[in-house]
Order: sequence, then structure tokens, then C-alpha cells
Amino acid sequence: MESGVVLSAVLSGAFLAAMLTATINIWLARRKSREEELSRLRTAFAEAFAAHSAYKEMPYAIRRRRSDASAEERVRLSEALREIQANLSYHLAWTKMESETVGVAYTELIRELRRTAGAAMHAAWEAPPIETDAAVNIPPTVIDLSALEPLEFAYIDAVRKHLRTLTPRWFR
Repeated sequence: MESGVVLSAVLSGAFLAAMLTATINIWLARRKSREEELSRLRTAFAEAFAAHSAYKEMPYAIRRRRSDASAEERVRLSEALREIQANLSYHLAWTKMESETVGVAYTELIRELRRTAGAAMHAAWEAPPIETDAAVNIPPTVIDLSALEPLEFAYIDAVRKHLRTLTPRWFR
């Protein structure tokens, strides 16, 4: 009878250890999955901001276009802008689907970006191409995109808050 009690205790201990190990493994797998999802979202939100930044740089690229190959430059810059526009459209839709708050912040940012940088691009196409090294430094009096800064901060803040809601308290 004593051997039955010992066997029962050993089996109970083994069962308890197996259950504890399984619980820990499940918790670790969920934690890893959650961390991977947060990493994926961080990357996607950063890519959305990169698309914004690429559009924001276009007035400078247009001003700095080559003067000796105007037709080729027009095609090159127009194609680059087309790709950027498509990327912005993708990210506008994606941010809205991921988070209403982030989507609104990104939409407002892109709306102002298109207004401000779009006007700067228009002026850049009308200006002659830069032909000297000194003229490559374009002052804010020529291209002023400072109106975007508050909306950039608002987008980043919305992303930060969204990611925080997805992060469990014990990871913060």
C-alpha cells in the first residue's frame, strides 16, 4: 500500500510539473507572438511615415533636378512621385483599418502634406533648375514645410498611444 501512495505522489508531482511547464510554454509563446505583432505594427507605422517623408522631399528633388536633361528629369521625378503617391494611398487605407485614431492623424498629416508640399512642388517646377553647389542649400524662405511639424507630432503620438493600448501592462 505504501508503494501505491508513493507512486501516486510521484505521478501527481510529474503531472503538476508537466502542467506548469505547459503553462509557461504557452505564456512564452503568446508573449513572443505579441512582441512580433507589435514589432510588425511599429515597422508598418514607420513605413507610413517614411512615405510621408519621401513626398515631403520632392520639392527639394525637383529644385535640384539636372538642367542638362530636362525631359529625362521630368519623367524620372514624375515616376518617383507616382510611386510615392501610390505608397501614400496604401498607407492611408492601412492606418484607417489598423486604428481609427491613427488613421485620422495620418489622414490629416497627408492632407496638409499634399497642400503644403504640393504647392512647393508646383513652385519648384516653375523655378529654374539649380546649377551651382551653393544653391543646393535651399533655405526655408524658398521651401517652407514647417506647417507639417505639429501634424507629424500628432501622428507619432497617435501611433505611440495605439501601440501602448496593445502592450500588456507588465511589458510597459
